[in-house]
Amino acid sequence: MNRKSGPLITDSGGFQVFSLAYGSVYEEISTGGELKRRNANNSKNKGSLHLGNEGGNKPPVKVTEEGAIFRSYRDGKSFLLTPESTVQAQKSFGADIIIPLDELPPYHIDRNVLVNSVDRTHRWEARSLKEHLKDVKDQAMYCVIHGGLDRELRKKSVDYLTSLPFDGYAIGGSLGKNSQELLELLEWMMPLLNEDTGGVNRRKKPRHLLGIADEPSILGAVRNGIDTLDSCYPTRLSRHGTLLSRDGKVHIKSGKYARQYGVPIDPQCSCSTCQQYDRSYLWHLFKAKEPVFMTLATIHNLQYMNDLMAQQRQLIMENKI
Repeated sequence: MNRKSGPLITDSGGFQVFSLAYGSVYEEISTGGELKRRNANNSKNKGSLHLGNEGGNKPPVKVTEEGAIFRSYRDGKSFLLTPESTVQAQKSFGADIIIPLDELPPYHIDRNVLVNSVDRTHRWEARSLKEHLKDVKDQAMYCVIHGGLDRELRKKSVDYLTSLPFDGYAIGGSLGKNSQELLELLEWMMPLLNEDTGGVNRRKKPRHLLGIADEPSILGAVRNGIDTLDSCYPTRLSRHGTLLSRDGKVHIKSGKYARQYGVPIDPQCSCSTCQQYDRSYLWHLFKAKEPVFMTLATIHNLQYMNDLMAQQRQLIMENKI
């Protein structure tokens, strides 16, 4: 990997456990959990959790104490992902910050299943940390705090994971069905990470928010003390023809952009896409299904997000946040 500067953070694949079993997060939430609720109700045993197809076929993911067994959607071949193997893989990539393997249950889940999932995730994270500490290599590892919207489980997760020698705290698991639920959770939980308990100075360690990058959530998260975030949000929007701008989202497939000659996506943006191409050309590329559209759109959306975060850092330096 060729990178001149800046830290590299990698993740374990825990989110893929959820996405393979349930489809997209959007599908899970928008159907009110009905797609897989029957499976969840049948999975209250403590030994393992079967996730996936309901039609009598083998599920694409089986979660056990050892780890997660994935089935290839191409040929059905099985792969075992364990806490130890994910740490070894991330170390081999040269990651500066490593995220341990965790299980991401859906938003709609029976509490008993959630309790078992949180406990299993804690055991996986302890195993990941043990593997990491065998050969640190100037690399850091963050824990991942779980518990869904259940405050009792969130506090349990905070108390246990902060007692272990992780280098930072990531907040994961189901974070609510919308930005409002996310911010309500952060407003309640972030003060817990400012407490000094049992000789552990929680306040000094960085806090990372996993999988969130829509603008309202970012602004709220920064106000609540989040230091870093990660998400496929800006690149996913790019692939589907949505461009970010200071005047709001530009849905480039709309015919109104077909004749906007000489008008960049965002006049205030310094990215190469905005400096060289106008909305009418990008509309043409999108309609013609030209692959280069996704590249140009991604360049712009990433620049927009970088500008947004630079603005937030400046406001922090000016004591306005």
